[in-house]
Amino acid sequence: MFGERLFLTRGLIAFFLFASFGTLWSGLSLPLTDTPWQFSESQIGMFGVAGLAGALGAARAGRWADAGRAVPMAGFALALLLVSWAAIAQLPWSLWLLIVGVVLLDFVVQVVHVSNQHTLTSAHTERTSGVIGAYMVFYSLGSALGAATTTSAFTTHGWAGSSVLGAGFALCALITWAVGKGRSSSGTKPVPDAGARSREKAM
Repeated sequence: MFGERLFLTRGLIAFFLFASFGTLWSGLSLPLTDTPWQFSESQIGMFGVAGLAGALGAARAGRWADAGRAVPMAGFALALLLVSWAAIAQLPWSLWLLIVGVVLLDFVVQVVHVSNQHTLTSAHTERTSGVIGAYMVFYSLGSALGAATTTSAFTTHGWAGSSVLGAGFALCALITWAVGKGRSSSGTKPVPDAGARSREKAM
């Protein structure tokens, strides 16, 4: 499976996607506990509630995927991921833009995650559990990379450095999607129940 182009494409998209995700959520507390905000841990935790609003997009993403739009949906979402980082980067000056960016980022993550799972399960209907289990390896490694690098970026270049890092991962995911678009499209068809399976695995 790891030698298959479709699987590697969607896996690498997940790797960069969750590296971007990990960059935000592992590094967000650093600037929020610093001046000028100096928030407490409980106050910082409330930003996770804002992220839940974006995560609710998973159900609609499943319906889009069922209609055969999984691949273009992922590309559009990854472009939005770059926009979300432009808003998140404004944290030193605006909490409202940060909240908008957090909601948008979490929405994008759910949309692309569902799209990836839908595409892979549609191409491997005979071994859905195995392909999703292997796919989640990229998820875990990407999250770990984001968490490991955001602290270093913040220490060296402040929140601007972390934002550039997160946006860089997002750009890598978008480039990977663009390169593999043709192959992914050929393996994606409207499947009545695939979106439901994807939504269940995303929860």
